Amino acid sequence: MKNIKIDHFKASGPVVLEEHKTIYDLNASEDKIEKELEEVRVTLGKLQDTMYAHGKYAVLVCIQGMDTAGKDSMIREVFKDFNTRGIVVHSFKTPTPLELKHDYLWRHYLRLPARGKFGIFNRTHYENVLVTRVHPQYVLGENLPNVTSLEDIDETFWERRFKEINNFEQHIADNGTIVFKFFLHLSKSEQKDRLLRRLEKKEKNWKFSPGDLKERELWDAYQHCYEDAINNTSKPHAPWYIIPADDKATARYIVARVLLDTLQTYHDIEEPELDDEIKAHLESYKQQLENE
Repeated sequence: MKNIKIDHFKASGPVVLEEHKTIYDLNASEDKIEKELEEVRVTLGKLQDTMYAHGKYAVLVCIQGMDTAGKDSMIREVFKDFNTRGIVVHSFKTPTPLELKHDYLWRHYLRLPARGKFGIFNRTHYENVLVTRVHPQYVLGENLPNVTSLEDIDETFWERRFKEINNFEQHIADNGTIVFKFFLHLSKSEQKDRLLRRLEKKEKNWKFSPGDLKERELWDAYQHCYEDAINNTSKPHAPWYIIPADDKATARYIVARVLLDTLQTYHDIEEPELDDEIKAHLESYKQQLENE
């Protein structure tokens, strides 16, 4: 199986999504890829246990992608071997009336992981420069003081949002959160096949919405917005990784590998030492239990 270099997938320089492949050949069978993924995620799970005890870093994993890109199954398969006490998943939907009374980042602040934990954002704060940019009328629902019409939502507005998001991510990184951002790069033809499977397989019907087809018609607009968001917000403290997503097994392995290889560079993550007083009396504690 091909060894991968995670920097190959990191967004750097001006990103043009058309130039990034949506499929990546690992030179391995699906069974082999899944076996390698299992080994990586077991190691990740053990590392997370250490991070939980260490309590100095949090990890925020942001997953974005077009409909059917495989976000849900990515989360299920990559984090399967984590202790549930150390991981929290949030799937962000349309903002509630309460959330709309606050700034657009407020609900994301509330769900940031505590130090020692992993937080997974399934769709993220980037929806505020993706969906709302394709559908700017949604911004009017935020009831912002200086936005009274669509004409107020200009390029300066989006530039300000990129700056706010960069500041948000810089702030949490400075305070101990390791940020990963994954764009699951799906081809339009593969999305078509996956939507058809949702219609053809009864057990998948519940996933389909007619709105999926309306959003598909806006494919080019979304690709432009993703490209712009990645170019404006991929930073050393919060990099974007562009993950070829046409093959789910390969995409899951690459994401798991990026997580593990990056976290293993943090050489200060280790289990805390026992207090000297406790360490000096371990044998007596053991004898006390054995003599019960």
